[in-house]
Amino acid sequence: MNEIQLERIEFEPGKSFKLFSPRLRNTFLWHYHPEFELVYVEADAGIRHVGAHISSYTQSDLVFIGGNVPHLNFDYRLRSEYHQIVVQLRADFLGEAINLSPELAAIKQLFKNAGLGIAFTGHTKEAIAQRLKGLTDLNPFNRLIELVSILQILATSAEAEILNKDETSKDLILKDKIRMGAVYEYIDANYYKSPDVNIIAAKVNLTTAAFCRYFKRQSNMTFTDFVNQYRIERAKNLLMRGNNVTETCYAIGFESISYFNRLFNKIVGENPSRFKQRWLNDKR
Repeated sequence: MNEIQLERIEFEPGKSFKLFSPRLRNTFLWHYHPEFELVYVEADAGIRHVGAHISSYTQSDLVFIGGNVPHLNFDYRLRSEYHQIVVQLRADFLGEAINLSPELAAIKQLFKNAGLGIAFTGHTKEAIAQRLKGLTDLNPFNRLIELVSILQILATSAEAEILNKDETSKDLILKDKIRMGAVYEYIDANYYKSPDVNIIAAKVNLTTAAFCRYFKRQSNMTFTDFVNQYRIERAKNLLMRGNNVTETCYAIGFESISYFNRLFNKIVGENPSRFKQRWLNDKR
């Protein structure tokens, strides 16, 4: 039984942040770290799993994550080519200046909100993507100045979505790293085979009733609802890759097309065919 992994981040001497492009698509890395993290990824479609929040992204994603927020690597299970840029900031990035300088008030609030996870869309995402791609061409000092400028843009953007309602789930997940790590890995490995709540309850040494209460407290939803949401996010991913509705239905473990259509519509707000067509139209 694997626990949520604590990622130990090493910074080069004399640098307050780390800039790199990881490739971990074959690894289920459910992890956390004290450092802040800004992630930009370009891909046809992928899974976004931050704290208790789970959703999918299309074409690209830009997310800012606070310290010790459990999250899944954004390139997990990507099948097509993709590009990813990750910036990891020391927990004390900007030091006392962030508390003493009024000019940094917006960034200070951004860092606070990052504890819930923040996704950015629209023009903000497009503009920041270009600036992140240009960081490698700058010398260390100008790179730092540019990063602070990027953070200011994020801090003042209206195109931001807070991913989690509160930090309670994060604290609970971190308090029980082994159990929740095992639960998420079990769901990921078995979502297309009708995950059995009795099996996972036994794996984490709880009765089924106790596990159901525990999971609801952790994720703010029932085990069944969470599995269904995970399945639908995988379904969206498959549809955006070109699979038809029937293939997708069976691939994620449903035997009834009508039930799959109803559940998809309930969670997404439109049926699978309409979702796929709209996405294809938007992509043109």
